[in-house]
Amino acid sequence: MVTNVPRLVVAAPASGSGKTTVATGLMAAFAERGLAVSPHKVGPDYIDPGYHALATGRPGRNLDAYMCGPELIGPLFAHGAQGCELAVVEGVMGLFDGVSGAGELASTAHVAKLLKAPVVLVVDASSQSRSVAALVHGFASFDPEVRLAGVILNKVGSERHEQLLREALEEVGVPVYGALYRTPQVATPSRHLGLVPVAERSTEALDSVRASAAMVREGCDLEGLLALARTAPPLVTEAWSASAPSGARGTAREAATGPHTPTKPIVAVAAGAAFTFSYAEHTELLTAAGAEVVPFDPLHDEHLPEGTAALVIGGGFPEVYAPDLSANEQLRKDVATLAATGAPVVAECAGLLYLARSLDGKAMCGVLDADARMSGRLTLGYRDAVAIGDSVLAPAGTRMRGHEFHRTVIEPGAGPAPAWGMRLPAPRVEGFVQQGVHASYLHTHWAALPDIAHRLVERCPG
Repeated sequence: MVTNVPRLVVAAPASGSGKTTVATGLMAAFAERGLAVSPHKVGPDYIDPGYHALATGRPGRNLDAYMCGPELIGPLFAHGAQGCELAVVEGVMGLFDGVSGAGELASTAHVAKLLKAPVVLVVDASSQSRSVAALVHGFASFDPEVRLAGVILNKVGSERHEQLLREALEEVGVPVYGALYRTPQVATPSRHLGLVPVAERSTEALDSVRASAAMVREGCDLEGLLALARTAPPLVTEAWSASAPSGARGTAREAATGPHTPTKPIVAVAAGAAFTFSYAEHTELLTAAGAEVVPFDPLHDEHLPEGTAALVIGGGFPEVYAPDLSANEQLRKDVATLAATGAPVVAECAGLLYLARSLDGKAMCGVLDADARMSGRLTLGYRDAVAIGDSVLAPAGTRMRGHEFHRTVIEPGAGPAPAWGMRLPAPRVEGFVQQGVHASYLHTHWAALPDIAHRLVERCPG
């Protein structure tokens, strides 16, 4: 299969340069023109794709060469970009920053090469003039296989400042596709784990996306950028499918009842402001495995969806909403009752905290004999994990790559039957497996191991 979707990678020399503002603004500006825009984000980030989805009206999708493997980057991209006229890929950190000690692996540059996509570098020009030429020249020449095709200057102070920057970049022959002046209108509030998710500030988020689009329309050469995107060569790859390879075999439940019958098990998925972290592919995999996926909001829904056979609670910010989650006593009882039956319950990070006995002194579901609290320490990084024993998620010995990102601690950090064993950053066991519960800090991307969804659905009662 050949994918001819025009595509751009929006990168930067370092975090904080304005990648998200520019990438989201470009997505929104092109979508406003009537183009079907496919939004993507390099790395494990859950928050930026929410803004991308708001800008384009399509699911924001991640391209993580560490968690999913380099071999899945092309297929996942082709899956997300099907039927689109343009794809915009927002990078992560600095252009060449990847997995610590692993060279280019999972860096923006690595993904750009896998996608054969031209790169546009967003440069924070606020404290430089002619030096920008040396900076851009270094990035353009560091890896000849990365096609650094242009620059967008961000945080430009004045027309005179813009002129100096453009003159400097003429010396190194790198085209300038835009100059964006400093403005507070596009500022997006942050807190302890990054930007505030869209679900928590829907009206303000929409306003900031519109402001980003207006800034990009005014300051960028959209026609030039679209023409640049169209220079990306054909990408030979099969689009990823939630129905393959595992789905090609089907599930025992589908074989008995057919894929579209009322007997589909209901998998309830936590959503709302407190649980915003999820990958679109997880829902697609569960659906392909024969489940009916029903979202619910633990902040407001007093009961699990009727007929819930399994529960998935992903990441988010329960620490921000601990009093409200605690106050919803009936739902907490529902969750505990479901877990006690042995039904599949999969919880990652925020979900782990919600299943604990308490969070910052507020009562949670009490499924786990553990207590959680905020801490001043950020735990962040990719992890190589091995399943300690059998669980609803995976058989013993299963190797999984994941990501940790939290400022909380849970005590104890592991139950009598831990979920994962890890070697780095130090040897340890982590998480809880009990009856049908699998709870851990580790964020995983199920596209890397699609049997997870089938295993979970096949263990649903009924």
